[in-house]
Amino acid sequence: MGTFIKRFSSWFRIKSGIDAKSHRPPFFKEREVWWCSIGENVGVEISGKGAYFRRPVLVLRKLDRYTFIGAPLTRTLRNGDWFETIIIGGIANTVVIAQLRHFDYRRMDKICATIPDQEFERVIYAVMRLFSHNRSPASAEAGGRG
Repeated sequence: MGTFIKRFSSWFRIKSGIDAKSHRPPFFKEREVWWCSIGENVGVEISGKGAYFRRPVLVLRKLDRYTFIGAPLTRTLRNGDWFETIIIGGIANTVVIAQLRHFDYRRMDKICATIPDQEFERVIYAVMRLFSHNRSPASAEAGGRG
């Protein structure tokens, strides 16, 4: 496995600027995929890419006009209960359900897609399966490391 150099100091500068933003929140809704500055990872968390540490994020649940629960996407196809494949612009993407989290609107940059209702329902069902009470989160069946 390759060695990755973490860019925490660069991320901190970008994050400070994002936090200082004071503008009207964009109008966003569930099923939309937005480019969001999600930052540099810790351990095996998913990182953003490029100068602004951005990655596409699917809005799973809008909480209010400022925040939402979202899940990052990757073009690396993955299988397992912690992942769900969706198609955006004819390209398969993986929704990384295991890394869903709360997002502030200030991380949002621009919308890139809206996924169809049927695909969104599959993702929501996968989220519900992940959090069902009859599974052990570390079980091999649940997509964990066993």
